[in-house]
Amino acid sequence: MKVIQINAINGIKSTGRICTELADYLNNLGHEAYIAYASGPPYPKGFRIGNSLDRKIHALLSRIFGLQAYFSINSTKKLISYIDSIKPDIVHLHNLHSNYINLELLLKYLATNNIPTVITLHDCWFFTGKCTHYTADQCFKWQTECGNCPRLKKNNKSWFFDRTKKMQRDKSEWLTNIPRLAVVGVSKWITEEAEKSFLSSAKVLTFIYNWTYMEIFKPVETNELRKKMGLTNKFIIIGVASTWWLSKGLYKYIELAKILSDDMIIILVGSMSKSVNLPKNIIHIKETHDVKELVYIYSMADALVNLSMEETFGKVTAEALACGTPVVALNSTANPELVGNGCGYIAQNNTVEEVFEILETIKSKGKAFYANNCIKFAQNNFNPEDRMSDYLSLYYRIINAD
Repeated sequence: MKVIQINAINGIKSTGRICTELADYLNNLGHEAYIAYASGPPYPKGFRIGNSLDRKIHALLSRIFGLQAYFSINSTKKLISYIDSIKPDIVHLHNLHSNYINLELLLKYLATNNIPTVITLHDCWFFTGKCTHYTADQCFKWQTECGNCPRLKKNNKSWFFDRTKKMQRDKSEWLTNIPRLAVVGVSKWITEEAEKSFLSSAKVLTFIYNWTYMEIFKPVETNELRKKMGLTNKFIIIGVASTWWLSKGLYKYIELAKILSDDMIIILVGSMSKSVNLPKNIIHIKETHDVKELVYIYSMADALVNLSMEETFGKVTAEALACGTPVVALNSTANPELVGNGCGYIAQNNTVEEVFEILETIKSKGKAFYANNCIKFAQNNFNPEDRMSDYLSLYYRIINAD
């Protein structure tokens, strides 16, 4: 079987690692797996789409005209020629919203040639006008028709025009014309959301959790790291994100820090604007792509706190659980389904005061009280062999669909 994945990034960050790991899995089984990507480290069977100049031009035009994924024509034509040369059995689409793809050209090519197509919903972009998320704004127009978008100046900004109605209509037309289309949500929550959209007409609509490598993400000894950081007698709370925005709960961590007891400290891992003033009991560590470093940070923590209201999966939650670290998360989107019994708690009312009370409970019981449940839940739900096998079964299913 020949499979080509298309994603904004390869090899790093959440979706980039997923693409590389899935391609390696398929190649090791004797299939032919390729990755087409706009940025990231090279892949042996890879194709780089466009270049940084093309993406900058695309981003500028997108902001001027209010249209995303309508440019990069030459880059997309070259990608289509590459796909033609491979003649894949499956084209697997991940994130296409990083100003590098002409969506119309790609999707019409897949439809015209009746190529079995799989979409993984890492966010909500495929079934909305432009939004990757909408929960924080409580906007559900996408269920009928987008327009008058409250997030026009968020995510991929539009400076002048609201073209969300057109973009959603175009996506609906182009995607529903693909005869053999499978849509995969990375959680039950986003799969149920997609069922309320035009994607409900897909041949297959199902969910497959993302995975975590248990031989990598596992508890490790961190006493030396605690000593090095001067945190030997501290209850350590961590938060992990690629980039810290308000929508990722940054302001809530700052509010939480104000009410923590003196023996508690927060560590936030991820990129952050230099203009952010953090209180003394929040330590900032820059974004890291070093998986071993992440494992030490997860293992050192007494609890991971996820204060994001918008999570389609929450890979950091899965990784923390695999390291035996309990999780505290907000009662929103996919968060509740990722925190199993005995693995931590969901803050039902989404307040920092409630989160603090939960942290006091975890501190009193001790991390060891939760560790085995966390690891077992991660093994049962996020095992890479099981989840990637699910994708392989899905590929065969959509190939053989009428």
